[in-house]
Amino acid sequence: MPKFLIMVQATQSDYDAMAGSPTPGYPAWDRETLTAMVEHMDGINRELSEAGELVDARGLAEPARAVVVTAGPDGSPTVSDRPYGADRPVLAGYWVIECAGPERAVEIARRAYAAPMPEGSTPTDVVVRPVEDEPPGT
Repeated sequence: MPKFLIMVQATQSDYDAMAGSPTPGYPAWDRETLTAMVEHMDGINRELSEAGELVDARGLAEPARAVVVTAGPDGSPTVSDRPYGADRPVLAGYWVIECAGPERAVEIARRAYAAPMPEGSTPTDVVVRPVEDEPPGT
């Protein structure tokens, strides 16, 4: 069966709003909505696990805790001092699934996208990508 990576994206502002610090376009989450979102995602995890489709699933720490290695002035690797994901969506969590095909993967992504959020929030994208069976060049 084919494998797919389902990527949930978010910005640092999304994480801040979940922690109770709103900004324009990112209303603060109350405990009830946060609990409903976690239960929604846990339900997806349980369903995938019971169906034998779940390979792995994780949520990631907020972008502010990320370290970015990039090219320095001389081209050598250096740790960047710019904030990661401050104003653009980055990977917030993922599922690796093994399922019948892309239609099923998209069905799961649609459910993830429909997770509870505070009124006035704009959900970020959920991306589905096939996982290659073989590394490139083999």
